[in-house]
Amino acid sequence: MSSNPVAETVASLMPRAKAELAELVAFKSVADFTQFPKSESEAAANWVADALRAEGFVDVALLDTPDGTQSVYGYLPGPEGAKTVLLYAHYDVQPPLDEAGWTTPPFELTERDGRWYGRGAADCKGGVIMHLLALRALKANGGVPVNIKVIAEGSEEQGTGGLERYAEEHPELLEADTIVIGDAGNFRVGLPTVTTTLRGMTLVRVRIDTLAGNLHSGQFGGAAPDALAALIRVLDSLRAEDGSTTVDGLDATGTWDGLEYTEEQFRADAKVLDGVDLIGDGTVADRLWARPAVTVLGIDCPPVVGATPSVHSSARALISLRVPPGVDAAEATKLLQAHLQAHTPWDARVTTEQIGQGQAFRADATSPAYQAMADAMAVAYPGESMQYAGEGGSIPLCNTLAGLYPQAEILLIGLSEPEAQIHAVNESVSPEELERLSAAEALFLRNYAAG
Repeated sequence: MSSNPVAETVASLMPRAKAELAELVAFKSVADFTQFPKSESEAAANWVADALRAEGFVDVALLDTPDGTQSVYGYLPGPEGAKTVLLYAHYDVQPPLDEAGWTTPPFELTERDGRWYGRGAADCKGGVIMHLLALRALKANGGVPVNIKVIAEGSEEQGTGGLERYAEEHPELLEADTIVIGDAGNFRVGLPTVTTTLRGMTLVRVRIDTLAGNLHSGQFGGAAPDALAALIRVLDSLRAEDGSTTVDGLDATGTWDGLEYTEEQFRADAKVLDGVDLIGDGTVADRLWARPAVTVLGIDCPPVVGATPSVHSSARALISLRVPPGVDAAEATKLLQAHLQAHTPWDARVTTEQIGQGQAFRADATSPAYQAMADAMAVAYPGESMQYAGEGGSIPLCNTLAGLYPQAEILLIGLSEPEAQIHAVNESVSPEELERLSAAEALFLRNYAAG
C-alpha cells in the first residue's frame, strides 16, 4: 500500500482488527432460531453495540425488528453542517453447513495460508470490522469529517425483511446523503470494485401430494402416483437442456455491458470439476448479473440410508429464484408459482408458499460519491483503477433504502471476493483486502466531505 497516513494507521490497527473479528466470529449468530440459540445473535448484537459506544457513537440502540431479530444502530456526529453517511453491514451469518467439511472450526477464526477462516469472516462480520477500522483511522488523522450512521442488520441472510420493514416504519432513522453497503466484494483479490447491480430474489416452497400415505412399491408401484417423482419432474421443468433457467413468462435474455468474466476465471473461482460443463448460454456475466437463475435449495425426501421400498405420498422442495434488475420480484414470484402449478404431472395436488422476497437493485454510478470512491481506491490500491461489476446475490435492503431516500447515493463494496467462498464451508477473508478496503473507505469519507 502507498505511503499515506490513513493507510499506515489502518495497517497498525490490523492486529486489533484480527482479535476483534475473532471475538465476533465466535458468536453463532445464525438468525434461524430453530437451529441456533437466539442468545448467540443477541450476544453478537451487544458486541457491535459496545464497539460503537467505545468509538463515541451516541443514540446506540438495539432495534427490535418485526421478524424477531435485532439490528444495531448508532450515530456519530461530525462537524456542524457536515454531510451524513450511512455505513451498513450485517452480523448474522449463514449456517456452517457440514461442519465436518471445515478444515478448522467454523466459529473459530483461524489463520491459514495468509487468510483468516471462519463463518462470517467475509460475509459480513468482516464488514463490521472494516467500518470500525475506517473510522478509527480517520479519528487518528484529524477526525471524522462527516456525520456517521451505522446499521448492523441481524437477519440479512434469512431474507425475512425485518430491517426493511423497520426502516419503512421509521423513515427518518437511516436517512443519509450517501449510503455505503459493506456487503459486496471485489471482482478478484487486489482489484478494487464497486457493485452497481444486484439481482433480486424470491423463495418459494412447493409441496406435492398424491396419496393418503406411503405405499409398498412392489404392491402398488407402476400405477400409484409417486409424489417424489412428480416433484422431480416439476423441478426439472425449471431448466432447459443447457441448464438455462426456464420459468414460463420470465425473460431470460438479458445482457451485461460492464466488466466481463471469462469462463476460465469463473471455472477457477467456482471450482468447477474438470470436464463438467458450465450451464446456460450467453457470457458468464450475462448469466450471473443480467438473467434469472433458479436453484433448488433443498428437498424433503427420505435419505438413501434407511430408505424403504415405498411409493411416496408427499414431497416438498425449497426453490430460490434470482431475478435481474428490471424484473419485479413480486411478478417473478407469481410466474414461478404459476409455472410450478402448470408443470405438475398427473393432476397431483400442488401447493406453493412464498417465504421470502427482495427486489433487484441498480445504482447510479455517475454520482459524485462514485468519483470520491474511485479516487480513494486509487490510493488504497496503487496502480489499479476502480471497476464496476454486478452481483448475482441479493441485498433486499438496498431497494428499500433507494425508495425511502431517492436522493441518496448508494455504493456497494466489501470483502466477499471469489476466494472468500461465502456461504460455503471454509469461508475466509483476505486480511490484505480488509486493510486496503478499510483505508479506501476512510479516504472516501474524507474525499466525500471535501467534495
